[in-house]
Amino acid sequence: MNRRVVITGLGPVSSIGIGAREFSAALRAGRSGISPIASFDAAGFPHYMAGEVPAFDPKSILQRISPDAWGRTSQFAASAARLAVEDSGIDPTELSAARAGSSIGTTGGESQVLERLTGDSLTVGFAGVDRELARQVPASRLAVAVNRELGLTGEAITLSTACSASNYALGYAYDQIHTGDLDYMIAGGADSVGRWSHAGFYRLGALAEKACAPFDRDRSGIITGEGGAALFLESLESATARGARVYAEVLGYGLNCDANHMVAPDPVSIAQCMRLAHRNAGIKADEVDYICAHGTGTPANDAVEAKAAVEVFGERPPPISSIKSMLGHTMGAASGFSAIASVLGIAESFIPPTINFRNPDPQIPDIDPVPNVAREMTVNIAQVNGFAFGGNNAITIFGRYS
Repeated sequence: MNRRVVITGLGPVSSIGIGAREFSAALRAGRSGISPIASFDAAGFPHYMAGEVPAFDPKSILQRISPDAWGRTSQFAASAARLAVEDSGIDPTELSAARAGSSIGTTGGESQVLERLTGDSLTVGFAGVDRELARQVPASRLAVAVNRELGLTGEAITLSTACSASNYALGYAYDQIHTGDLDYMIAGGADSVGRWSHAGFYRLGALAEKACAPFDRDRSGIITGEGGAALFLESLESATARGARVYAEVLGYGLNCDANHMVAPDPVSIAQCMRLAHRNAGIKADEVDYICAHGTGTPANDAVEAKAAVEVFGERPPPISSIKSMLGHTMGAASGFSAIASVLGIAESFIPPTINFRNPDPQIPDIDPVPNVAREMTVNIAQVNGFAFGGNNAITIFGRYS
């Protein structure tokens, strides 16, 4: 059917704000959501900061499912979805009766549930673990939680392509509506801060001590983060018919997987993914006004991403900032939050900053990281980068609706 696809609802549940209005204000202010870890005892870690969401109260958001029956990551996903639907203004009864589904990305799934079960099994044995808790383990429950919370009867797809998973989920949702297979989709991602991932990144040498400083000369790594990011997608015809506010249009996306190295990004493959996304979206590189970077703050990732951008866009790429400097690395939710930030930037004419930026890196090409202060600027087309271990690259393209 080749229907145009638009975004009419946003649902961020993040360390810098819950809901579109709070999240937008925090992006504009360059607010940091990084604080000492509270979800587990981090006393043994030399690095103990993370982007947790202490203000998250699922009972104040969820209406259908009981938080007690779902893990924290599923709670994030369902709550973000509920906020996105409320923000869209669609009648929930109409939505539940329609052809509607969800696609949710993740890295660790119910990591906190798994950690608790592991601890219990070591103390009381497998026979003594809580069976109800064990039922919360499957990562597939993230999208199921969304569908049950909203009463959706369409597909419930969980995609576990790690740190690019939300972009994969957005691409999948776009296809469902673009082709006419479904009429409404919730897309995004969710993950929770956990001991295992914090320890893993520390042992990998990829964890920063106090702050994430993407593209800075002295950057030292990521800060782990958590939350749920959801976007409500529908056809332009549907949005127009119900008089909905349109934040932005989904123009297209690009995916590839080089599988060249388990953790090292490949600049050639990333540049190819950018070109695939541009071709799928029907745009040229010089039409992109802003790039919401993957921008993890690790020495290797930022250098490779900047190199790929110069390869595709030329010596002066468009402004490229990383909101991970504010949120931390929210894993499977990361590109979902970046998509929300970019869509808000298009709708409200601003670019979020890269905070914690002090010194340009002479080893990085001449890029504009939008240092420390948000920039008022008309954004007609935004590109969202998402790269994951194993070379799973996914890029989404959004445009101003006209």
